[in-house]
Amino acid sequence: MDIISILLIIHIIVGIICLLTGTLALFVKKKKGSHTIIGEVYHGGYVVIFITSLAMAIMNWSESSYLFYIALFSYGLALFGYLARKLRWRNWLNKHIAGMIGSYIGIITATLVVNGSKIPLVNEIPVLLLWFIPTLIGTPIIIIVSRRYSNPVSSRRKTANPL
Repeated sequence: MDIISILLIIHIIVGIICLLTGTLALFVKKKKGSHTIIGEVYHGGYVVIFITSLAMAIMNWSESSYLFYIALFSYGLALFGYLARKLRWRNWLNKHIAGMIGSYIGIITATLVVNGSKIPLVNEIPVLLLWFIPTLIGTPIIIIVSRRYSNPVSSRRKTANPL
């Protein structure tokens, strides 16, 4: 087995872990504990995906150069979201949400672009659209989640029973 095959196996296994933990992170309660642990696993997995993507793209540049750019952009978003939370930058929560969901959009996009031709129904969608559909769906999600968590006090007031 050659090095690219080994990297690809690692990449696929860790990619599945990131897809699962990214989904879980969206749905668990946003507080220290489960969300934080899942987020650490997601970020750690994304580091592995980033490294394997770069290595495979460089080793097979003529066919996979686009993976290099997806990896840079997607992991850049993951790192941005991760550091915003860890370093508590100004307006860190909105930056964390945008970075982490943005990186999740990146991994979904890469998965669809690379594997879309093998997925029933998805293989009917033109490849060019597969590059944009995750962003078109994910961007409103970023906006909705950011609004929900950016000002929890006013959100509670709106939903509180006035009686």
